[in-house]
Amino acid sequence: MVAVEGAPPGGFWIRFVAYMIDALIVMAVSVFVIGIAVGVVILTDEALDLENPGGIVIGAVLLVIAALIIINWLYEALMTSSPRGATLGKMALGLRIVRFDGTQLSFGRATAHHFAKAIATPAVPLFIGYIMAGFTNRKRALHDILADTLVIKSP
Repeated sequence: MVAVEGAPPGGFWIRFVAYMIDALIVMAVSVFVIGIAVGVVILTDEALDLENPGGIVIGAVLLVIAALIIINWLYEALMTSSPRGATLGKMALGLRIVRFDGTQLSFGRATAHHFAKAIATPAVPLFIGYIMAGFTNRKRALHDILADTLVIKSP
């Protein structure tokens, strides 16, 4: 397949800044959602087992981890599979994610891209999976290659 013609790829540093913007947005949403959940648990005395506080702590930690995974996944997959093809951070910097042939991502492809970025790319030592975006053809990181995606500058 031929890559998207005429659209320059998004380089490593601009993608990094977009990622940091998205991280701040997801963190703010996560704190809000988790704060509400914790407030509900605290307000319902029946949910608290004060004789076994270890169970409460373990349950709360597991709930927070699950909430963070779900919020992060849905934010990225829903935004990148939309017609805009970008998260808020990427939109702010004029980037979008497309299939290598230039078509819009499906929700499934966006999900694959997200989990490849969250699991496969960090598994490579020394951040090489991410650093690849600075040196590969069309500035693709490992997760872009695995999900057959391309980050481009919007026209």
